[in-house]
Formats: sequence, C-alpha cells, structure tokens
Amino acid sequence: MFDAAVHAYLRSAAGDGARRAGPFTVRFDEHDDALPFNYAIPDDDVAPTAAEVGALIELFHEHARVPRLEYVPQAAPKVEAAVLAAGFEPEGRYPLLVCTPDSVVDAPVAPTIEVALVTADDDLWQAARVMNTAFDAPDATENDVARMRRILGRGGLVAIATDTTSGTVVGAGQIGGPHEGVAEVAGIAVATSHRRRGIAGAVTALLTRAGAPTAFLTPADDAAGRVYARVGYRKVGEMLHTSLR
Repeated sequence: MFDAAVHAYLRSAAGDGARRAGPFTVRFDEHDDALPFNYAIPDDDVAPTAAEVGALIELFHEHARVPRLEYVPQAAPKVEAAVLAAGFEPEGRYPLLVCTPDSVVDAPVAPTIEVALVTADDDLWQAARVMNTAFDAPDATENDVARMRRILGRGGLVAIATDTTSGTVVGAGQIGGPHEGVAEVAGIAVATSHRRRGIAGAVTALLTRAGAPTAFLTPADDAAGRVYARVGYRKVGEMLHTSLR
C-alpha cells in the first residue's frame, strides 16, 4: 500500500538522529523548534497504549518540543483515538497527492524566469531565504542551509527560480532522497512579488521529473492543491497533523 510507503519514507527521512518512543519514530531538529521539523510517525497498524502515548509526550517535553504527529491515518487507523484520549487535537487533515516523472505536466513561466537544480551554498542560502519568508519563519540561518545539505547528501534535490532581469531568486523547493522509490516534495515557496506566475508549478514539475520514481506532497490549502494538480498530481489519501498544546 502507498500509505505504508509514505510512512517508510518519513521514518527514513528522520535520519540517524531519529528516536523511538514505544511504537513511534520521532524526528527532532535540535536547532529548530518549528513544528514541521519535529514530529512522530507511528508504526503501521499499531494500537498505542496510554502508557506508550505518555512516553511519547515525555520524550517531546525532554527536547522542549510540542508533542505532535504527522502520519497517514489509513496506515495506522487506531492511533488517532489513542492520542485524542491523551489530549491531542488535530492541526489539519491535508490531501496526500502523488505524481510520477512520466505524469508531470510542464508549467509555463515567463521567459525571464529560470528554474534550475542547485547545490552551491550561495544558492542554498537564497533558497532558504525565499522559503522562510514565504512561510513566515525567522530569517534563514546556517541550520536551514545545513538541512538542505543533508537532503542533497541523501540523494535529494533543491531547486530555485531566478528572475533573470534582476538576478533575484524568487522561488524555491526541494525533494528528499528516495526511499524505496518514494520521496516528498516540500518547501515550495514563491516571493510575494512573483506569485500567480506559474513559478510554484514550474519548480514542482522540475523536482518531480528529476527526483524519485514516485513523489508525494501535502498541500496546505485548496489553492496550493490546484497548482499541484495542474502539473500532474492526484489525490490518493490524506495526511493528519495532530499535536498536544
């Protein structure tokens, strides 16, 4: 099932620093307490006990992080009731979209916009700045760039969109290194000055075509979902984000 493949990818992407708490794999970013970088993924088909959920909460608190999960509920249908009983509340349910390189539809952009894969530190800094600004995060730091370097080191890709008339980077995105042929597209961001020009779609299409045999993503809202649908993504399920505040 693709649900299980997504979970396997998320556990792999947690990296060597992943922790275990009962039937959960936990990803922590020791330098950044932002929610998207700190979450747990349950084992498939698990029914966590109250004690196991309590141990998960304690591990998050030990790391001064908000206890939270990002997972596919269809792959672990008994988890939601267990964490709700412990006081967790849903942050949101997001469509799980997938696409393959041969299903990508090119997104036209103005001839003054150049979309390319990058690896140089200067380009990674520019990508981090665009992403952080777009997502209302603090100014980019060395940790943001180091996170991208780790993605590249595991076989992932980073892309930027540059306005060639000014030389300004106006869009960015990334795809993780594949695990068993599956990887996540994330961080698709466009500068406010250049939105509604097809840049998000063009960045997504490039990453999808050049990345894993099967790419997935979870749009934050319907407008983003329509962008991804135009470049070939289709819905196969949903992701649940839930946390204890």
